[in-house]
Amino acid sequence: MGLKLAIVAVGRFGGKDPERALFETYAARMKPPIELIEVEERRLSGPARQKREGELLLAAVPASAAIVAMDGRGEVLSSEALAARLNRLRSQAAGRVAFLIGGADGHDDAVRSRAAFCYSFGPATWPHLMVRAMLAEQLYRASTILDGHPYHRA
Repeated sequence: MGLKLAIVAVGRFGGKDPERALFETYAARMKPPIELIEVEERRLSGPARQKREGELLLAAVPASAAIVAMDGRGEVLSSEALAARLNRLRSQAAGRVAFLIGGADGHDDAVRSRAAFCYSFGPATWPHLMVRAMLAEQLYRASTILDGHPYHRA
């Protein structure tokens, strides 16, 4: 696919989380593998926590990466549409794309305003660890669509 992908997320996987195993399965299929960067804020609560998590997420974004915010208010995209968005970012010379997953209270406005676009898995609320695994699978699927690989059968 020609893009380096990172998932920058609030919170940490535990050692034996089944979501971790699923994430690692799809992350490893990518060439290069999806990079996972985890940040955490435990001291604050409420709006102050959301703001601090946003600062931590943005500070952890790899240099020159385009940002995509995973946000319930974002666009719901088919796998093909996600592949097209990634292809567009690649053609705009964005060699890296970082997908940001916020904490329980969602993203601070500063994160959404820096994003190339906001992406949603729909109106349902998903556990953050599951979102990582689902996102890794969709990124793998998008890469196979762009590469003409038969994994995706729509």
